[in-house]
Amino acid sequence: MPSAAIDDYLKTIYHHTEWQSAHITPSQLAAELGLAPSSVTEMVQKLAAQDLVSHRPYGPIALTDAGQRRAAAIIRRHRLIETWLVREFGYAWDEVHDEAEVLEHAISDRLLEGISVRLGHPRFDPHGDAIPDAEGRVERVPFLRLDEAGDGHAGRVLRVSDRDPALLRSLERAGIDVGHTVTVTAPGTVAVDGGTPITLPAGASAAVWLTA
Repeated sequence: MPSAAIDDYLKTIYHHTEWQSAHITPSQLAAELGLAPSSVTEMVQKLAAQDLVSHRPYGPIALTDAGQRRAAAIIRRHRLIETWLVREFGYAWDEVHDEAEVLEHAISDRLLEGISVRLGHPRFDPHGDAIPDAEGRVERVPFLRLDEAGDGHAGRVLRVSDRDPALLRSLERAGIDVGHTVTVTAPGTVAVDGGTPITLPAGASAAVWLTA
């Protein structure tokens, strides 16, 4: 099996449980990857045979220790590259994902560690996602998604999903970026850094994570 294909599967499974606790199902994995369920089932069986995932028929899929280490390594590559592109080359945070998808399979381990040193070993990427260290460890604080926060909740923006570049641009224009403080004033309405309440762009409440 091509290494890049294995990495894409492991990375998708890792992503799914990063900001919530439920394991991914085969149908969810197929939808995330844009593949036929039968193709995903076959690949998951191969990954299980390599002790990279644990799975029983029709049940959820979980990474094994070996799968977790490999997934964390490719996630580290992707997020270091995104951070590098933003800091060193002036990319916007909505432009880096596709570039990193290509480069994560191309650069050497030596260059990757050089990038980490150059950037001062960052712990988070431009979207607030934790960058695993060389041993696969990450640091996180208690969090909740914006659509789970009640009126009056004030929290620092920890993470913004990079799934929708247009939404990223809308949030940036609204001042909702990693590190800023958001206070929920009403459903779908927030104040940023104590400013005048604004109406959230469509889809924003499910794409922003705050300190709990």
